[in-house]
Amino acid sequence: MNKNTKWISGSGDTHNFTHIDKCIREHVDLGGQIFVGSDSFLTGDECVFATAICLHGATGQSGGKYFFNRTRKSRKKFSELLVRILREVQDSIDIALTIAEKFPNAPLEIHLDIGTGKNNKTGKFVNMLTAYAKNSGFTCKIKPHAWASASVADRHSKKYL
Repeated sequence: MNKNTKWISGSGDTHNFTHIDKCIREHVDLGGQIFVGSDSFLTGDECVFATAICLHGATGQSGGKYFFNRTRKSRKKFSELLVRILREVQDSIDIALTIAEKFPNAPLEIHLDIGTGKNNKTGKFVNMLTAYAKNSGFTCKIKPHAWASASVADRHSKKYL
């Protein structure tokens, strides 16, 4: 987590690195799990990337909490699906590595916005991308079980605040 990156909570509040670090620490201390996922959206001449850190499953927790960041890049660089999906996976791995370094015993899972469904264009990349995440040291899930990317990050790659 870059200290200069703007992170936003699910309620729309902007938070700094110190606040998110504290929330993760408290969540992990209560036995909660961390889920990281990214998604992208092509719009106009931009590609919007969103990465979500989702905290769920802590003792006494009802529902969950999440934070996301969003970046915009030139569409030209990301017009090919594989290039865009690789960037999503890399963004998730980068955040997961940062969290794992601070909280090495925290249960952490990466959610990849890829799937093997009949109409899913990313199906041909599943083996390569899941191997990438797993060889980076993380458990990963794909659609339909990849809710941190396919639901949370997806929402914020398409929604402008």
